[in-house]
Amino acid sequence: MPWNNQSGGGRRGGGSGGPWGQGPSGGPQQPDLEELLKRSQDRLKQVMPGGTGMPGSIIFLVAVVMAAVVGFLAFTFRVNPDELGVVMLFGKPIRQEPPGLHFRLPYPIEEVRLPKVTKQNIIEIGMRSSGSRAGTGSLRDVPEESLMLTGDENIVDVDFVVFWHIKPDDVQAYLFNIQNPETTVKEVAESAMREVVGQNNIQPILTEARQKTEEAVRQLMQKVLDYYRAGIRIDQIRLQKVDPPAQVIAAFRDVQAARADQERLQNEAYTYANKVVPEARGDAERIKQAAIAYKEQTVAEANGQTARFLKVYEEYKKAPEVTRRRMYLETMERVLGGTDKIILDNKGGQGVVPFLPLDQLRKKGGN
Repeated sequence: MPWNNQSGGGRRGGGSGGPWGQGPSGGPQQPDLEELLKRSQDRLKQVMPGGTGMPGSIIFLVAVVMAAVVGFLAFTFRVNPDELGVVMLFGKPIRQEPPGLHFRLPYPIEEVRLPKVTKQNIIEIGMRSSGSRAGTGSLRDVPEESLMLTGDENIVDVDFVVFWHIKPDDVQAYLFNIQNPETTVKEVAESAMREVVGQNNIQPILTEARQKTEEAVRQLMQKVLDYYRAGIRIDQIRLQKVDPPAQVIAAFRDVQAARADQERLQNEAYTYANKVVPEARGDAERIKQAAIAYKEQTVAEANGQTARFLKVYEEYKKAPEVTRRRMYLETMERVLGGTDKIILDNKGGQGVVPFLPLDQLRKKGGN
């Protein structure tokens, strides 16, 4: 049978119609949307607590979640691995917390400061670098910080870098005793460098005393910061550039070259002196020792001759004739012992020609 659309639409009320509404003849009718929405709302009211509708329930859930998140954020805080948590109760430090998640009372009852105690801080003095690290990238000179007066009234251009970090055992002093830590460290470093440079001459600072200057500045800075109770430890002072001012650097290099020549000539003179003086001293000692030996030899010979003469004189007193004859024979032996001799008796020598060179004839015959 065809659709029976009576009264221009489906019925609101019961009859024999089902949920989609059926006419008297039992055929299907169009659904009533308003009735469906009403029934769905009634069922939702029965399910939700307190019989409230859908908008109220969503607001309630959102409020509960937001309250939980706010409570969690209000009562907890996180300390990163490079930090140390300092908890303050109404502005007064009461405890320190290591890295991790911790609980606290909400602000303004308790407040937390998180200084980075393991971070190494770097401050440049006399220059500014454009890189992310000190000494990298292009450098810009800051003459009002780098020009300093030395002890011998010379001007030197000093650029250096300060490495420092917070003392973990003195964090509260760092937080509350100084207002601007970086400015304090910078000013103390510049003052300490000027004092150390002012106590030394320019030549050692430019050459062999760089490491000594760095250590002296570090110790002086640490002493001043400890006096301030700043809670800062100076790790290292590194000199980047130590030169005369740019306006006089050419003349200064000429002076340095002249001093180098002077030192070279002095070293050569010292080397020559160290070679000649020992040789002269050796010759003098040799001559002196030879003179002493000659003296001792001459004195010993004189003493020996004197003793011999005295012995001979003693024997002469005992037998003068015998001693005289013996002295004659010994003298003749000493005189004639090394000469060629021809001995002729009285009988055989009468026929010898007086001028016959017998000694020379004897030599020729022997050959």
